[in-house]
Amino acid sequence: MRVFVTGSTGFIGANLVRLLLQQGYTVKTLVRPNSNLGNLHRLDVEIVQGDFHDQHLWRQMSGCRYLFHVAAQYSLWQKDRDSLYHNNVLGTCHVLDAAQKAGIERTVYTSSVAAIGVGASGVVVDETHQSPVDKLVGDYKKSKFLAEQEAIQAVAKGQDIVIVNPSTPIGPFDIKPTPTGDIILRFLRRQMPAYVNTGLNLIDVRDVAWGHLLALERGKIGDRYILGHQNLTLKQLLEQLADITGIPAPQTTVPNWLPLTVAWIDEKILAPLGKTPSVPLDGVRMAQQAMYYNPDKAIRELGLPQSPINSALKDAVDWFVANGYVN
Repeated sequence: MRVFVTGSTGFIGANLVRLLLQQGYTVKTLVRPNSNLGNLHRLDVEIVQGDFHDQHLWRQMSGCRYLFHVAAQYSLWQKDRDSLYHNNVLGTCHVLDAAQKAGIERTVYTSSVAAIGVGASGVVVDETHQSPVDKLVGDYKKSKFLAEQEAIQAVAKGQDIVIVNPSTPIGPFDIKPTPTGDIILRFLRRQMPAYVNTGLNLIDVRDVAWGHLLALERGKIGDRYILGHQNLTLKQLLEQLADITGIPAPQTTVPNWLPLTVAWIDEKILAPLGKTPSVPLDGVRMAQQAMYYNPDKAIRELGLPQSPINSALKDAVDWFVANGYVN
């Protein structure tokens, strides 16, 4: 069974490709001309170069039975606003059009819990929740919401699409790294003297990969599935890292106004003067909201695995160390 995958060089995509190969699928993957191919090293995949907007993308998909559209632009910098909508919204529209033209039987579209939004004051939410788009913090979240709407509209026109909404994956092959991977790295480098009071839902990235495959096999057309596991405060996450590494966890909290002020000065005053900002304003705003989710639907309907978070954190630490990120 031949599948077409976008985003295979990234964190989730690299783990998904490995799972697909292990399960006997033949993988063809789209990569941008300047992509870092480190996550595909020595994998038996067919690589084609291009991007979401190629008018002949459907020809590359021809002969494939299924599509996993994992790729998206992730950025919390406000300067990237236009490219976020161009790649995530228009790009998704073009990819889904190409899939229909190529005769793809079923598509698994990788959305995000970012598109769902958050509950009030740390309330745990599920797939039935939807924050108003104007309440979603930052253009990344808004672009993922609008991209998901493109998938829903394609379903209404007859396309077979299942939507998955990963929470916060952790584990190996976090090549960029992700914001959570960056937290782990700063902890390992002893660059985190304090923390903010926030929370998030964590899941082993390999369980996220399984969630994609299970969505292909068992998901209902047009439904969304939260691929998540355990809700933890940032303090609890850091304490688990301390247990794994022996590095002391920070004990001091940072008041919300402090990073918000630093980020505002960075992006609004110093960036226009040519300084590279160090803290994204939208990232700080997001951290002020606990991002807690309920994955019961995916567990019940798909059989989503729930591997221990501590093991995933340990594997993330080991991967960063082995690949030279810490030193």
